[in-house]
Amino acid sequence: MTESLKLPVGIENFEEIRSDGYYYVDKTKLIEQLVDSRGKVNLFTRPRRFGKTLNMSMLKSFFEIGAASELFDGLYISHNKKLCDDNMGKYPVIFLSLKNVEGLDFQAAKYQMIEIIAKEAKRFAYLKQSDRLDIDDKSAYASLIRLEDGRYEMRDEALYASLQTLSELLYKHHCRKTVILIDEYDVPLDKAFQNGYYKEMVSLIRAIFGKALKTNEALDFAVLTGCLRVSKESIFTGLNNFKILSITDTRFDEHFGFTDEEVERLLEFYHMENRFAETKEWYDGYHFGNVDVYCPWDVINHVDRIKDDPMAGPEAYWINTSGNELVKRFIDKAGKTTRDEIERLIAGEAIDKQIRLDMTYDEIDNNIDNLWSVLFTTGYLTYTKISEDKKYNLVIPNKEIKEVFKLQIQEWFRNKIFSNTEQLQDFWKAFKDGNTQIMEMYLNKVLSNSVSVFDTKARNEEKESSYHNLLIGILSGNEDWLVKSNVEAGEGFADIIVETDDPDEGIIAELKYTKDFKAMEKSCEKALKQIKDRRYQEYLLNNDRQNIMYYGIAFCRKRCKVLVER
Repeated sequence: MTESLKLPVGIENFEEIRSDGYYYVDKTKLIEQLVDSRGKVNLFTRPRRFGKTLNMSMLKSFFEIGAASELFDGLYISHNKKLCDDNMGKYPVIFLSLKNVEGLDFQAAKYQMIEIIAKEAKRFAYLKQSDRLDIDDKSAYASLIRLEDGRYEMRDEALYASLQTLSELLYKHHCRKTVILIDEYDVPLDKAFQNGYYKEMVSLIRAIFGKALKTNEALDFAVLTGCLRVSKESIFTGLNNFKILSITDTRFDEHFGFTDEEVERLLEFYHMENRFAETKEWYDGYHFGNVDVYCPWDVINHVDRIKDDPMAGPEAYWINTSGNELVKRFIDKAGKTTRDEIERLIAGEAIDKQIRLDMTYDEIDNNIDNLWSVLFTTGYLTYTKISEDKKYNLVIPNKEIKEVFKLQIQEWFRNKIFSNTEQLQDFWKAFKDGNTQIMEMYLNKVLSNSVSVFDTKARNEEKESSYHNLLIGILSGNEDWLVKSNVEAGEGFADIIVETDDPDEGIIAELKYTKDFKAMEKSCEKALKQIKDRRYQEYLLNNDRQNIMYYGIAFCRKRCKVLVER
């Protein structure tokens, strides 16, 4: 029965998904491609929440000695019997996820690294009794798992050599070279960059990775995943046979993310075929290699929600898994030209940019072009094509990511507005006094210097709502006023009603949007007429505010017109 399979929301363990009755989107063809065409070290870079950890868990479950073959029954890879016979359950596997190495300082992060490596080493406790290891080998193993007062203690020399040491001991015991899997390799670098110890973390990772991946005779092959392709020169210096598989690579392109066919099959399984169009609009649009894919995290969460509540609509699940610091940093740095480009993206247009697929984290802030590159590699932007001069045609992938940009732009806008208190107070005074000239000057300046969040495909009512929110935000900053939005008044709903600090005064503002600059004044007159015809003033009169001012305010793109009546 359909209901017997749960959706794996937040579950990234392959064995748990396959053993405990969860729906699984079959990505085991990755194993076949990896065996057929792997390098010594294989780096997959994909945005967060695109199934990297689950795929790494799947690789561990397949290759590791003692693998439960039944986990793969019925999956794609099970039909390649020779490959399974030759590789399934044949390797000692070291599996590290570095996603939790995120200390606020280097010592804290270094200890988290030690703890992760020590806990992985403890999985191989049988090495302590191995008759294939001598006393020195066992001493080396003990140095990886030493506990003192409840904390793991590892000398720097042991830490730097830890993965190499562990793989050598496993090779010696099993007489089979080791597979090393390192998930989210770049998270420690990202956190170090954010918290000011980047150079120290680069040195630590270079030391550990260099020994484990470059000079390690006990290594069969390694797979690493991450969001950002960190410059090879910074941490992978000297690695030969190093295969980088980025989001532009056609190899392995459909193994991270869901395809149209996979999403259609998933929705059909839960009898939600009619929700395909909205799922595509919100969560599709990423282009990896030659394949268009959806964000798996979003799709799983969305289907899990709507199968239990068919009335529920799409939500921004991917947004809520991060603080979106990259977009915030990008918008903070954006000059006039870049703000115009952001507006074009939100309006559904594409822009052409030179993209760097590898860099060091400390290069990100050097110029705005580097931030374009990071937004691309981390999934905030995708591409439709690459021109002959190597420029990427960038677009916002889907409706959800468009919401990320809008939210960050609105936050940036609020901070910008309220940082200039003198101009803001002049506007409040003009609004209270009916000085339309100063009001127009201020609003036109704000609009000119801001980043528009309007989608060109949006209805006029939605655009009007955006200007409405802008004005509400500006007016609400005055703590002495009571500002109300969409108030039931007279025979309708007034856009904005303000009760000022003077108990006898009140202000009503009605907003209109027009596509034609020449029609702005008529739109203002229409707004004023609406206030009178629907008797919005009754709301203020009922509160004994007799001195009422009426505003008709029209917006057209980045211009506004204000008319006032008393």
